[in-house]
Amino acid sequence: MIGSSTIEAELARLLPPADPAPAITLAERLGRLDKARRLTRDMGANALLVGAGASLRYFAGLPWGASERLIALLLPVDGEPILICPYFERGSVEADMQIACDYRLWHEHESPSALVGQAMKDWGVSKLAVDPAMSFDMVHRLGRESGLEIVEASAVINGCRMYKSAAELALMQQAKSMTLEVHRATARMLHEGITTVEVTNFIEAAHRKMGAAGNSFCIVQFGRGTAFPHGLPGVQSLREDDLVLVDTGCYVQGYTSDITRTYSFGKVDEKHRRIWEIEKDAQAAAFARVEVGLPCEAVDYAARAVLEKHGLGPDYQLPGTPHRTGHGIGLSIHEPAYLVRGDKTPLAPGMCFSNEPMIVVPERFGVRLEDHMYVTESGAAWFTEPQPAIDRV
Repeated sequence: MIGSSTIEAELARLLPPADPAPAITLAERLGRLDKARRLTRDMGANALLVGAGASLRYFAGLPWGASERLIALLLPVDGEPILICPYFERGSVEADMQIACDYRLWHEHESPSALVGQAMKDWGVSKLAVDPAMSFDMVHRLGRESGLEIVEASAVINGCRMYKSAAELALMQQAKSMTLEVHRATARMLHEGITTVEVTNFIEAAHRKMGAAGNSFCIVQFGRGTAFPHGLPGVQSLREDDLVLVDTGCYVQGYTSDITRTYSFGKVDEKHRRIWEIEKDAQAAAFARVEVGLPCEAVDYAARAVLEKHGLGPDYQLPGTPHRTGHGIGLSIHEPAYLVRGDKTPLAPGMCFSNEPMIVVPERFGVRLEDHMYVTESGAAWFTEPQPAIDRV
């Protein structure tokens, strides 16, 4: 029941999962490298360069954020990988690396791009496919200082990361199940006068109590603030009969959740209820449209058709849905492919998406119901069951 408990009671009842999902195995990581080699070869390149960030974690198990210093995995289509790394970071990097590789180290006054160029020269090749997430500045310097022919490697990176394995699905399921429990606890501990900052802090503590590495992000909005998809700045206080929107997630071994709930604190306004029910129908229509082989954009069209039937929209007009129906998810909160007009990527087993065709009534309120689904041979499957009612989480 919404508003029936306390922060202390809700934190006390949360526990880590009894049977946590296992980590990604070395065998799976080696399989990812082999697939990346094949896709790199298919695009006519001789090697793949993967920069720090989610893709480096995907292939090498290294949770290292991007900075101005080049740390990258150089993967030839034939041969063993090389890690380009600052000399002083080697010990930290090796402690987290999950694959075997050679190390090419550079000091602060030296050019890491030259190391990439020399490795390619040693192999007798010159066409390098580069991770699209690497910064323009870094790629520009790489081209200038290495003399290599550089091509963009989205086909390789997305061709691997878009399709989740059973092990990835299990880690994502754990993260999403944990976040759903946190949502329920959050709704129970609300009280009049609580601030958005206090709610955010509770969600962080609750995720950690369940064993997650904290929030991946957190948006908490009350009343008029719910009309803004990513919220308003400043601190809001909860008032009786406010609409509440909470959008949050957590990390489990790098894989993230991202679930949104919208509900009434107190009496349900009938205008809120009507929009909430349309939102639920649109989310259901998007789920039902998933079919192997259909383009991603078909799912977005299905959700918007429900809104238009009720006089909302069309397209991005408000009142209506101001953004796409959903995004891919995995090691990144937002990643390809996208449930949006123009994305013609065919739906395929293992693809994972948010389903969140938010409805905004400008300057008044908004309703977003967000759950995640994955594609199977027979259609879509939910990670978490959608919210049952505007007064239940």
